[in-house]
Amino acid sequence: MKSGNKKILQSIHNKASKIGRPLRLMELCGTHSQTIAQNGIKSLMPKNVKLVSGPGCPVCVTDQSDIDVMAGLALSGVPVAAYGDTLNVPGNLMSLEGARRKGADVSVVYDIAEAVAMAKGKPGLVFFGLGFETTTGMTAWAIKAGLIVYCAHKLFPPAMAALLADKKIKVDGFIDPGHVSAIIGTEAYRQFKIPQVVAGFSGEDVLRAIEMLLTQILEGRKEVENAYPRLVRKEGNLKARKLIAEVFETSDARWRGLGEIKGSGLKIRKKYQKQDAEFMYRDLIGKIKKEIKPKPSACKCGLVLQGLIEPQGCPLFGRVCTPDKPQGACMVSVEGSCNVEYRYGK
Repeated sequence: MKSGNKKILQSIHNKASKIGRPLRLMELCGTHSQTIAQNGIKSLMPKNVKLVSGPGCPVCVTDQSDIDVMAGLALSGVPVAAYGDTLNVPGNLMSLEGARRKGADVSVVYDIAEAVAMAKGKPGLVFFGLGFETTTGMTAWAIKAGLIVYCAHKLFPPAMAALLADKKIKVDGFIDPGHVSAIIGTEAYRQFKIPQVVAGFSGEDVLRAIEMLLTQILEGRKEVENAYPRLVRKEGNLKARKLIAEVFETSDARWRGLGEIKGSGLKIRKKYQKQDAEFMYRDLIGKIKKEIKPKPSACKCGLVLQGLIEPQGCPLFGRVCTPDKPQGACMVSVEGSCNVEYRYGK
């Protein structure tokens, strides 16, 4: 271990000892969850400091109904395109991968520009637009370029508000997401009266953020501090924010595990309704939604996303639910808490 990290760890232990009480610190980014697991950071923490994962995986928080609509469109003969980590999310109908195995035209893209180019040879192609503010700007660009999008994008601050409003969820501090923060800036978090640190993605970045959170708690402060100034600015990325505001407007949205959160979603503005799959395929989507029959599942992904249980607390984890045979969204994405725990927990 680097000497600098040893000093940070020693400071973390000293400050945790002075605080004395149990602490729960929640990271809000799937990449942070991976960093913590890869570097064994949980095992380095003082006994009274617990790190828990929040709803920081965009694929994981995508509501089941959105997965079902995309699978339904594909099964109905509409060509669809999506990022690879969405294909195996189980649906009430089936996953997108399941639809592809049945002959549906389902394409994987690694960059949204691929979908824009693909649509020229596949009229009516629908791209599955999901993710937080990090990817929303790219989707806005693609819509302006003529791509039809089914929009499941979400805004992150309203989810933080929902977490803080839930009395069951006990959090003493947030490690704010670096990628999202690069777009929205640090000012977006000032509304939350809780210690917060925006962090980068190295092991040292995360350790430094934990130390800064403990310092705030020790000193009785509830502020937003930026430990990622090399990428994150107070005002964020103004160009990306302007593009997002031009193409999208806010709406209510359902989150897996968190339910409906007011003002947490985005919908495509009327100006671009010819690129809005919900408008262009409104009759078909309405029919798909009517025919969906929810299936009971023992998957506890929703509780994991709220930090109420660890992945091992789900009865399916590691037994019938693995990355090869995921039973829920948290095991599908490489940013999902269950997937991360399965790969690095041992």
